[in-house]
Amino acid sequence: MSLLQLSNVTKNFGGLSAVGGLSFQLDDGIIMGLIGPNGAGKTTVFNLITGIYRPDEGDIFFNGRSLLRLSTHRRVVLGIARTFQTIRLFQNLSVLENVLAGCHCRLKAGVLSSFVHLPRQRREEREALKRAQDALALVGLGHRAEQVAKNLSYGNQRLLEIARALATGPHLLILDEPAGGMNEQETTQLVSLIEKIRGMEVTVMLIEHDMTLVMKVCERIVVMEYGRKIAEGAPDEIRRDRRVVEAYLGTEEEY
Repeated sequence: MSLLQLSNVTKNFGGLSAVGGLSFQLDDGIIMGLIGPNGAGKTTVFNLITGIYRPDEGDIFFNGRSLLRLSTHRRVVLGIARTFQTIRLFQNLSVLENVLAGCHCRLKAGVLSSFVHLPRQRREEREALKRAQDALALVGLGHRAEQVAKNLSYGNQRLLEIARALATGPHLLILDEPAGGMNEQETTQLVSLIEKIRGMEVTVMLIEHDMTLVMKVCERIVVMEYGRKIAEGAPDEIRRDRRVVEAYLGTEEEY
């Protein structure tokens, strides 16, 4: 079943075509990689899916519903969460407070309930705290909940971003270069984490330049060059695709 579908999506910036006529679908419950050289348009695609940009042409569907008229916040409520290529944390807040911020989209108590601390509001606070703690435990940061976010290592800050995204309760988790800046051990732990997330019935889509990670964890891969799709398929198909080898991967023996 298709969870996400891009249909002839185009985005121009002035005279530059960042994404041109891109179409693909992401089936529910899998891990998909979006790869390509720098400047291929990958992050622009993520920004289109999450509502930071709006397509000039085409449409984007999530669970069969067009996203074009929905704000970024509404897309999060529908179940789309993401991390960013450049870490975006509340650096001076605690690890736990950062993740609690991700729970906000699921809170329904109104101003009055919050002001007088009605039972519904207290219940939601307990549920949000539990969800945040569970997300931190999943990424291995449960013991660092009270630590200030800026004092975490770079790799752990990456994991904290993933925990915050998971706290929104997503059906689709979009990861923009999650292994960027990680060492080999941290990358191995990231692979295990992504597989755990998929096991929680969360579909994952990622941009990543670490091709060993991509080939290991992804079940399907879309390859872009100059804003257009040049290949799509399973990892073994992508390894053998001459267009991909010439545009991005280098020699076939490397992977």
